[in-house]
Amino acid sequence: CLTSIVYFSHSSSSLCRLANKHKPWIETEYQGIVMENDNTVLLNPPLFALDKDAPLHYAGEICGFRVHNGPSGSGSVQFEAVVLDRSTGEGLVRSKEPLDCESQREHSFTIQAYDCGEGPDGVNSKKSHKATVHVRVNDVNEFSPVFVERRYEASVSEGRLFDRIVRVEALDADCSPQYSQICFYDIITPNVPFAIDNDGNIKNTEPLDSKRQRVHTFWVTAFDCGKNRAQADAQVVVTVKPSCKPGWIGWTKRVEYTPGSGSIPLFPSLHLETCEETVWNIQATVELQTGHIGKGCDRDSYSDRSVRRLCGAVRGEVDLLPPPSPAANWTSALPTLPSSDSSLIFSFNGSNHVAVVPDSVVSALSGDHFTLQLWMRRGGANIQPATTQTRGSRKEEETIVCSTVRNDDSFSHYSLSVHGCRLSLFYWPDVSAARPVKFLWKLEQVCDSEWHHLSLSVQFPSVTLYVDGVTFDPALIHDNGAIPNPAPRQRMFIGACWGETNMLPEGDTKQHHPRGYHGLLSGVTVRPGSVEPHSVVECLYACREGLDFGDLETLGSGMKVHVNPSQSVLVLEGDDIESFNRAVQQVTYRNSLRFATPGVRPLKLTTSLRCFNEESCLSLKQLEGYLVVLQPDAPQISLSGVGPHLARPAPEFEGPRGVPLFPELRIVCSLSHAVNTAAQGMEGGALMSDAVAHTLDGCEVQPLGEELNPEREELLVDMDVVRERGLEIINTTAYIAITGAESISVYEDVLRSVRYRLAKGSARFERRFRLSCSEMNGRYTSNELTLEVNFLHSLDSLYHPSHLLASQQQFLHPSHHAGELSGHTLPNPHRNSVVPGAATVIIMVCVGFLVVMVILGVFRIRSIHRRGEGARGGAKEGSSQWDDSALTIIVNPMESYESRMGISADTEGEGEEDEEVAESPDDASDDQRIIIKKEGRDGNARRY
Repeated sequence: CLTSIVYFSHSSSSLCRLANKHKPWIETEYQGIVMENDNTVLLNPPLFALDKDAPLHYAGEICGFRVHNGPSGSGSVQFEAVVLDRSTGEGLVRSKEPLDCESQREHSFTIQAYDCGEGPDGVNSKKSHKATVHVRVNDVNEFSPVFVERRYEASVSEGRLFDRIVRVEALDADCSPQYSQICFYDIITPNVPFAIDNDGNIKNTEPLDSKRQRVHTFWVTAFDCGKNRAQADAQVVVTVKPSCKPGWIGWTKRVEYTPGSGSIPLFPSLHLETCEETVWNIQATVELQTGHIGKGCDRDSYSDRSVRRLCGAVRGEVDLLPPPSPAANWTSALPTLPSSDSSLIFSFNGSNHVAVVPDSVVSALSGDHFTLQLWMRRGGANIQPATTQTRGSRKEEETIVCSTVRNDDSFSHYSLSVHGCRLSLFYWPDVSAARPVKFLWKLEQVCDSEWHHLSLSVQFPSVTLYVDGVTFDPALIHDNGAIPNPAPRQRMFIGACWGETNMLPEGDTKQHHPRGYHGLLSGVTVRPGSVEPHSVVECLYACREGLDFGDLETLGSGMKVHVNPSQSVLVLEGDDIESFNRAVQQVTYRNSLRFATPGVRPLKLTTSLRCFNEESCLSLKQLEGYLVVLQPDAPQISLSGVGPHLARPAPEFEGPRGVPLFPELRIVCSLSHAVNTAAQGMEGGALMSDAVAHTLDGCEVQPLGEELNPEREELLVDMDVVRERGLEIINTTAYIAITGAESISVYEDVLRSVRYRLAKGSARFERRFRLSCSEMNGRYTSNELTLEVNFLHSLDSLYHPSHLLASQQQFLHPSHHAGELSGHTLPNPHRNSVVPGAATVIIMVCVGFLVVMVILGVFRIRSIHRRGEGARGGAKEGSSQWDDSALTIIVNPMESYESRMGISADTEGEGEEDEEVAESPDDASDDQRIIIKKEGRDGNARRY
């Protein structure tokens, strides 16, 4: 070019323009850093543009850099590039305005270099390729931490150390982790029993005491990693609550129940405290233990036969386990146990304790329609309800009843057995043709070692089972396959069965029975014919007491309640504490009996909780208490209307019908029994409550002293009335017992018909009887009504030789008659009839009085003969002389008796009686030589 300039000066400019042959060159990518408080970007590698045309002027020099938009489209606006040295191509990238890391931390754009071209005007300049530049804005600790909340509050229970009471939190607006993170927190209030960690968790360093300080207040600050302190400190308030123990609050260990109250809440103020533990499921089980009350719960205290009458059960049942007696000797070899009610409990040991029912009893049980009823308790007398036998431990089947009976012209067979927790009934409609059918029930009641009542109604092919009055359908009905048919003859075993190879003679119960029943049985009866209605079975054997829920409409959402059939277990389940507490307070105890059995019923409350945090879920211990059923007000059964004495002429007792002993008897119960409204909800409950209120179950008439002599005396009862009412009567020489649940009016009619009769010539002077009645199976008794019967004899019969001994006995022991005569109720007396004891005394008094009069007369006669004769003296003596020719003794032997009786002496008219006087002693017979006369109010006299 210089040579050209020297030699060809005229064309130098053209040659130089042709010399810019190369483009500038830069790196393809740059990484840059810029601080928030600076605008110079530090690039790596540094920004240099190279040109191969160097060292030519202009063509080898870099005139500038051009910035283009990056992916964000804002790079060209915020950044610029300048040339620091044109010859070296060094450049600098800088921001046009301050950058904010918090708003945008990364920037990207492209940069391109261009040379100076061929001259100062930049003609024909060349551009490099585009290079990418990434710029990161470095943060500056310009912000301080700020707490999310200015005040933090928490509550804790006293006496505990907590890993975390409350967590405070502060935030920093810086963009970088170095300055945006909170490195540590600090409690700036001195001498507080709290500490805080780097995450802001506050805990107590010592157990807190609410009595010493209820509220703790302190301040907390925060620091970021750039050591900037929070702009404002946070306040923390910790409230100390009294110690909280999770569990039931308001539990009353003793609950009293007054009979006749219907239903009462068991837990009126009970509520569950979870101490703020979050739970999602609560289950509470309330258990009422009544195994010691009769046969498992409070049922009616009447005898089974009386209860059947009250419930309207069909009659005609046959007792297969009657009390041992000469007429029922097949139960004499079975061991018996005492019972709290009137039933008899028989024990079976699974081997040799077997009852073989006689053919005479089995013959009355024909037909394929029958009802088998029994009380059953598995395991024997020594098994307690709490120690339930292991299910499945007894693998052998146990036979309860095994029977073959005549069915028209063929024989049918059935056997009732238990196997583990299963009850099965095998039934052969026809042992010579049909195959056996098995009805199977799986029942918890079979193996819980509690008393249960089973009622099996067979109306083949339909079979219905009632357990404690609740219906259960068969779980399985199937053909059992080939089973040896029983022998076609009538026979029945209780407690075992027979086999083809070990047929036992009737009455032989000493052999071993491998399938024998092991447990207790009572009240085993069979009634042929139509089956019992459900309402009757429920009335007979349903519990009158149990657990219940007050009002299902008040049950909150999500709450469930379940009560078992015997109403001894109630389960509540829910997920809300408040709804659960309201539901627990609605659990009630009900007893529909007016005269509930007093005593203690243990109560248990078991609670299980499920929490979101299973590791820290609460565990509550079982609560135990008891329900006390108080002694009910005893009904005052009053017998009245019968005087303590009954006097009648002896011939009336010798009549064919005798004399009624209690013709005016009245029976009154002092309690007015209203029908319990709580019992109306239970089928049959209203009937039983009303019947109990007005029912007697037995009365007894007993002769006091010596028993009745069947050859000379007897007590008669109107048997038509007894049979019509379905009552039972036992008439012996020691007592008459009338039993059966019936109304008071019926018992009044029956007792008013009781008569006492003597045989002809069976002379007596008195006989005493005692009457008493009872209800509730003898639980409540009446007053004892004592009646003394006096026999009135005439004087003719009194002096008859056959009565002399009796008269002497009455005379020798007269002390009790004087006070008792005032209580006699006498009819109009027959003529010439007196009370034997009183007549004897009066006769003796009269004889003594007559002897005195005779002695006085003799004495007077002798005095007259000793006196001198004179006219005046004779006149005086004649006026005072005793006129024995007209001697009349006027004595009323009934006067004292009638005065004591309070009876008017005038029985025909008021004070008017006729006078009858014997003219001489010779006019009377030998045994009537005493003339008894009483003057009436008109002066007349009547001879007795």
